[in-house]
Amino acid sequence: MHPTPNPQTTRLSMPLRLTGALALIATSVMVGPAATAAPAPDEADWASSAYRGGVDVVNAPATNQQTLDGTVFDDKNRNSNQEPGEPGMPGVTVSNGRDVVTTDGQGRYDLPAFDNMTVFVTQPRGYQVPVDEDNIAQFFYHHLPEGSPALKYGGIAPTGALPDKVNFPLAKSHSTQSPEQHCAVGADVQTYDQKEVEFARNGVFADLAARTDYAGCGALFIGDIVGDDLSLYPQTRELTSMLNGPARFLPGNHDLDFDALDGEHEFDTFRAQFGPEYYSYDAGKAHVVALSNIQYPTQIPAKKSSYAYGLGERQLEWLRQDIASVPKDRAIVIASHAPLHEFYYSNSYTHAQIEEIYKILKGREVVSLAGHTHMSENLRQGDLMAGWTDTLGDAGLPFTHLTVPAVSGQWYNGRVLEEGFPSAVQRDGTPPGVLTLDIKNTEIHERFTATGDDGSDQMALGINSPAYRAWFDVYKNQRGKAPSPENPNAVVQGDLGESWLTTNFWMGSTGSTVKVSIDGGETTEAKRTQTMTADDVPLIGAEYTDPAATLEQLVHGGGLHDRTSHLWRLELPANLAVGEHTATVTATDVHDREFTETITFEVVK
Repeated sequence: MHPTPNPQTTRLSMPLRLTGALALIATSVMVGPAATAAPAPDEADWASSAYRGGVDVVNAPATNQQTLDGTVFDDKNRNSNQEPGEPGMPGVTVSNGRDVVTTDGQGRYDLPAFDNMTVFVTQPRGYQVPVDEDNIAQFFYHHLPEGSPALKYGGIAPTGALPDKVNFPLAKSHSTQSPEQHCAVGADVQTYDQKEVEFARNGVFADLAARTDYAGCGALFIGDIVGDDLSLYPQTRELTSMLNGPARFLPGNHDLDFDALDGEHEFDTFRAQFGPEYYSYDAGKAHVVALSNIQYPTQIPAKKSSYAYGLGERQLEWLRQDIASVPKDRAIVIASHAPLHEFYYSNSYTHAQIEEIYKILKGREVVSLAGHTHMSENLRQGDLMAGWTDTLGDAGLPFTHLTVPAVSGQWYNGRVLEEGFPSAVQRDGTPPGVLTLDIKNTEIHERFTATGDDGSDQMALGINSPAYRAWFDVYKNQRGKAPSPENPNAVVQGDLGESWLTTNFWMGSTGSTVKVSIDGGETTEAKRTQTMTADDVPLIGAEYTDPAATLEQLVHGGGLHDRTSHLWRLELPANLAVGEHTATVTATDVHDREFTETITFEVVK
């Protein structure tokens, strides 16, 4: 981001390895683990219901090396081979990453072939693609006759001549047919060593292993799967074997073969292990589009830090055709590693082709989600910042943009908790965790679950006083070394007019409200620190921070929290008496869900 095993080996969870001799033998092989015929089990239990298998590759050389054909079929006995009584499925989308076609009445497709293409099927509603023994979705075939150039981490092994056929098996699924879906999304697992693999195992992956609500839509990991060392990919596969649903992946800037930054092969090892750089799939009435938007310059050698954000012309053309094939009555989820827009770097952030992407999605019900920045952002339709006006004009964002908190949080920094993972509070004050999209028909509600929590904890409360701000300014460049204040929730009575009760509502957004009652008194609405209007630039500094987050970060390590789009504050009444007080805070999100917490603080002379 030791050579890595190649996920397309015959009857293994690896890309297909073909020699010249093998290419002359007409055989049918399965990309994925061995599977035997079995009746469709009860989908309530993933361990017994998981459709395990792989893509059926017929290895005789194609008579026409310019086209690839095959069949998408209903694999009724779940053995990954089309047999009598298993009909082809019409109207299913298949792509080579550039061209998009739909199968004919017998489930057949025909696509132009070219070197270094990945052919993949778009999982249709009511069906599931097979998964391998590590729960990784198997819906693709790589074609790279000579294999990758010499790469440190292996890349894709030679696939040989174009096979005669690539057939895609599907199994019927009540889980993906249901109009109610729960899509788990993890950003930036980003493990740099085995110690961090164990943090991920004890944290987010243990949480996901305890959940059973995402078997249909599955879990999508949106880039920076590891931290530059691609030899850790097998450990990532071991983690996904814990899941109760299919796992899919996107590459990030730390998933690169850095010795192949040529615009063609820099994600080869990722592709070998996990699948296409970009693709789509359906679950319920949602169409999920997974995009690869980390781009490197074509000049060689390129530097690790020289990447930009964009899709490239081939992927943009695929997106155009893919969206055109989706019925208008579907919700569209656009997932990528880097955000299309974001708040934290709003004055300097630029995503290439953004106007064209928005044009392709115009008139659709869309939610965009991304990772990369190790923080949480919930930007709603109409939100606007000064740095966005050149691309958005006065209208603001055309749809919701979500930045997903990282699985690694602040790169696994901070104190290690008794559960076996670090606090790792991120630079916006959000803890590590996963986002879930709860979808009912085409209505999408986002839901954040902090690592180790059941989802009930949605905010952090604190007291931002002059004493706190002075402490912040002294120690902000000494994260992990600051002394803990003796009483962080104490306010000098004379400072009440310059002190705030703060609420960091982690998934708060435009349309959210935060209301506070002190000592059971009248309820007062707190004010959001960022207005998200055309004249707004991020307000930065101690006044715009969450003390609860900062006290963890500066004392124990983590990100530097100096701004966020989801902080509310209420000026403490100047007439509060000396002594202990209790504030009750009710935060209501844009979907009218209420969350209530309390904080006790002290007024001192």
